[in-house]
Amino acid sequence: MSETASRPQTPRLPLAGLRVVELGHYIAAPFATRLLADLGAEVIKVEPPEGDPVRGWGSAVNGNAVWFSVHGRNKLSVTLDLKSAEGKEKVRKLVAVSDALVENFRPGQLERYGLGPADLHAVNPRLVIARISGYGQDGPYRDKPAFGAIGEAMGGLRHLTANPGQAELPPPRCGVSISDDLAGMYAAMGLVAACWQVKGDPAAKGRVIDVDLVGSVFSLMEGMLPEYGLFGWVRQPQGAAIQTAAPTNTYPCADGKWLCIAGNSDLIFRRLMAAIGRPEAAAEPRFGNNALRCENVAELDAMIAAWTRTLPAAEAEAILEAAEVPCSRLYDMADCAGDPHFRAREMVMPVADPLIGEVLHPAAPFRFDGVSPREMVRWTGPAAGAHNEQVFRMLEEAKP
Repeated sequence: MSETASRPQTPRLPLAGLRVVELGHYIAAPFATRLLADLGAEVIKVEPPEGDPVRGWGSAVNGNAVWFSVHGRNKLSVTLDLKSAEGKEKVRKLVAVSDALVENFRPGQLERYGLGPADLHAVNPRLVIARISGYGQDGPYRDKPAFGAIGEAMGGLRHLTANPGQAELPPPRCGVSISDDLAGMYAAMGLVAACWQVKGDPAAKGRVIDVDLVGSVFSLMEGMLPEYGLFGWVRQPQGAAIQTAAPTNTYPCADGKWLCIAGNSDLIFRRLMAAIGRPEAAAEPRFGNNALRCENVAELDAMIAAWTRTLPAAEAEAILEAAEVPCSRLYDMADCAGDPHFRAREMVMPVADPLIGEVLHPAAPFRFDGVSPREMVRWTGPAAGAHNEQVFRMLEEAKP
């Protein structure tokens, strides 16, 4: 890691001392750097003078986007016009005193600004650069525009989200920008790996990491590609069920809510059947193991649904939990925010945001011994350019 400027330290966090420049907008690159910042990295987010477009998305308080409180947390924000000579020069100065950079412009855009990898490595040969794009930095689709929905569609996920028998309705998206988030996670992982390699070798040159939305989704397709290659099988939508395990499905309850039940193993299946008042079913040969249960899953699902329909979801859940059967109601955000487990583990925490007031934040998705979840949320997403003076003064004071 570069030692050319003094850095604020958070020594209890594992990435303390790592400085990352974010040339990111929308979701993927800012999500990657949010993870890195939660882990203690000093992230300097470079925004256009009007701010990241996400600052205008969703609900707002006094003109400040609520989402950005989380999306921009633990980051320093500076504003620069990358089309101007001054903006480009300040980016180069930032790169000179940093360890890594994350960007998610369309391929070729940074090169047109004079800030491509070759330009940046001329300033800092050991810089790690993580690039996130729709289709990757090469290939025939390199220059096509893409957003997260395209990653889901082409990566194979959207095909699987359909409900069988509902051909008149389009397969729904999962409800969040999953391909952007996946690409952000992979970029963060690749960046940490490359920084580890560079740190361990004094002669190492910086690395360029190429992550794309389509490939990130495609990486989740489990055994589907080898199954197709060997047998010509194309996995079809299964709805809420799992083709290879039974009974595992989501069942309707008396209050209109849904209960997810996973009775996969032989032992759990026997407990499940006893809990719903059908212990004799567990002894029937056609349900004797998982493979047989998969063959007869329609009958099993009907049997379980007949029981869940007689009870409110919370009551059915309590009965199955007492029998040690894995299950859960389908939580909405009100359920998550009010759940005692979420609160006890501080997965949901109230945070003071000077721009919008007290707001609930999700904890960082990592736990480290000796570090409380609250230590990883050091400040909320700042106003655009809030740290211009601090960061630009640091650049002026940095050793050449």
